[in-house]
Amino acid sequence: MFENLRADLKAAGAHRRLERPWRVFIRRETKVILQYRFSAWVHRLHIPVIRQLLLIVALVWQRWNQIMLAGVLIAPDAEIGPGFTLHTAYGLQISPTTIGSGCTFNSNVLIGTAVKSIGDNCYFGPGCKIIGEVKIGNNVLVVANSVVLTDVPDNTTVMGVPARIKLPGGRLRKMPWKTLDGKKNVKPQPTAVEPQKIIV
Repeated sequence: MFENLRADLKAAGAHRRLERPWRVFIRRETKVILQYRFSAWVHRLHIPVIRQLLLIVALVWQRWNQIMLAGVLIAPDAEIGPGFTLHTAYGLQISPTTIGSGCTFNSNVLIGTAVKSIGDNCYFGPGCKIIGEVKIGNNVLVVANSVVLTDVPDNTTVMGVPARIKLPGGRLRKMPWKTLDGKKNVKPQPTAVEPQKIIV
């Protein structure tokens, strides 16, 4: 628990010289991360009486964060790797799933209950939704307000409703479309963008 928490605080900026480390602890996002790490640790604890007492504390703390921080709910059953970063802690919901290290979440992000897994170094823009039995690869960028319904491979960017995968090394392909007078025409449309390096 403490190794993951140390990596989370480092990712939040506690190691910066220009910003004093104590400022990280008063942020809303840090309180959410602390609550999640504590709840996840309590759920894996195997000491009978102490576990039940600490579960009550974890549940009250979770409900307090949910009410005071405008609907933030991270399931304690979720397995989130080190370097877990929250940019804004509003309307965030992460259901039980496996999430890799170095992932960044913004406000109003929904990770649905059926999501299989999420890889390392993924970035989720504000308002995006991951729904269904999908698997997200490593180094994936999900653009704001996108709805992901299919598996996403490594090193890709997804955007749109439903989200379309923008693969690296793309070229133009011709797609038919109709003009205003009803005639078919051919318009080149981009099918992919150049690969992006996501640094979290």
